[in-house]
Amino acid sequence: MTVSAEEMERKLLAVFQMPSVQTMMSRKSSITNAFVNAVIPVAAPSHEEIGEALRILGQDLDDVRCAYCGDITTEWDHFRPLVSNRRPTGFISEIANLVPACGKCNQSKGNKNWRVWMMSGAKLSPTGRGVGNVAARIALLETFEKWRAPVVVDFSGILGKEEWERYWAMCEAVIEEMRKCQEVATALRDRVREVLKGAPR
Repeated sequence: MTVSAEEMERKLLAVFQMPSVQTMMSRKSSITNAFVNAVIPVAAPSHEEIGEALRILGQDLDDVRCAYCGDITTEWDHFRPLVSNRRPTGFISEIANLVPACGKCNQSKGNKNWRVWMMSGAKLSPTGRGVGNVAARIALLETFEKWRAPVVVDFSGILGKEEWERYWAMCEAVIEEMRKCQEVATALRDRVREVLKGAPR
């Protein structure tokens, strides 16, 4: 059976995808997150607190699973987001704000509200992946949420508005420098591309 040129082109386009062009500005959120995470306090939990959190979440110490979907745990997720609208929410890294998670759930959830995300049809959310017992998992997480009040930091109140705003002006200055560097990088890439167009293959 002979395949037409159009059919061959359609098939090729279906299996091939050019990687997206990376720019410095595509890392803008990474820079902002770095500025946020650099000032977030970390309160290491006691062994008793870890055990209590796992008990509330219905976890087996010998087989700790993702609190959201039940897959093998690879990390602990910030239950309440540390970042919103490119600034700290006030929540910190502490046992009342950490739950065992898998990479899929942690990446998919991002800084969304945990309950809304779990019930959503997002590609990697528990509901979106068709995970069973989502309602039971939500009930355990609701119990965890009520276990103890999380620490909430008023950064501006502690540090003073002027110093806090100066810190974020530094972040914006870094991002502006990245924008300028990207302009130079784009011009350099275009020059290289022009040379490659004329090069023999």
